[in-house]
This record gives sequence, C-alpha cells and structure tokens, in this order.
Amino acid sequence: MRNTKERITLKDCQGVQDEELVKKSLENIDYFACIYERYEEKLIRYILRISSFSYAEAEEVLQEAFVKVWRNLNEFDESLKFSSWVYRIVHNTTITEWRKTQTKGKDQRVAIDDELYKNLPSNLNIEKEIGKKFDQEGIKRVLQLMPEKYKSVLILKFLEEKDYNEISDILKKPSGTVATLINRAKKSFNQIAEKENISFTI
Repeated sequence: MRNTKERITLKDCQGVQDEELVKKSLENIDYFACIYERYEEKLIRYILRISSFSYAEAEEVLQEAFVKVWRNLNEFDESLKFSSWVYRIVHNTTITEWRKTQTKGKDQRVAIDDELYKNLPSNLNIEKEIGKKFDQEGIKRVLQLMPEKYKSVLILKFLEEKDYNEISDILKKPSGTVATLINRAKKSFNQIAEKENISFTI
C-alpha cells in the first residue's frame, strides 16, 4: 500500500464507480472506507431482512463480512458486478452466523422496522394506513415462517430489487434455477399466508 499525506474523504469518492474504488483501495486503504460507507446502510437492512438479528448484531455481522471483503479484494472477479460480489459475501456470512444461533436454540426474533418490508408486491389495493400496517406485519410473519432458500430469493427479488442475473451471482445459482426458486417461493409464501389467515398474496 502506498502512503499518502492527505486522507481520502467520502467527497473524494463521489461519482467514482465501484470497480474503480476497488483498484484504488488496493493502493490506498482509505478508499475502502468509501466502499464501506456506500454499502453500509443497505447491507445492514439486508441482514435484518434475511435474519432476525438485532441492529447491533447486524452491525457485527457486517463488520465480519467486510473483513472478508477486504481479505479477498485482490481476487474480486471483474466479470461480476461488485455489488453482487459484496452481497454474496454478506449473504453467506449472515446465513452462517444465523444458523449458529439456530443451532444454539437462541430466540432472535425482534421487532423490525416496517420500512424493511414495503416493496413486496401485493394483489391487494390497500389504501388505508391501518391496512398497510397490517400488510407489513403479515409479510414479516410469513417470511419468518418460510424456508431459508425461499425467503432469501424473495427478499433479493422484491425487497432488494435485484434482477435475475444479480440474484444468480449472489446465490451462485443458474438464472433458470433462480426463476424456479422464485416461482416456488411465491407459492410457499401464499400457502403460508393462507394458513396464517393473512389476506396477502404475491
């Protein structure tokens, strides 16, 4: 790493593409802070969505994941979108840590901000605020009851708004498999919603 007299600030990174920041980070570690700041908020939100970690625990998972990002930065595959590569590492780290808590039998269910669940498409036309509130509570309950593989793919598609290619890169599954998983996940979601008497389908 080359030393620089002036520290890099977030302002210096504005408008710089992710892939360029990767190259700059390998020369000057200060640029890596820009990558972290750029992704911190959305990745913590993602961790909260696919687990039931508290916010503080999600921050710890993210820090652990970014240690892995840094250690492997030199091996970043430029044929991938950097965002997909980062999501993959954060996804795998989160699932690994979440499974540990499940194995220990720790009850990690916490109240999560309804903002985390606003984008899931519904066949309902809910206009009253109380209806929307119930809607989001129902989504959270159904997702918590879904198998991990289905919950993850639904969250990536509808809440993180990733396209099929990005989901394929994040989960390391062929696009065709992703499409199949999404269809099965929708059916699983609707079946659970019906069983739980939640008037919400996707």
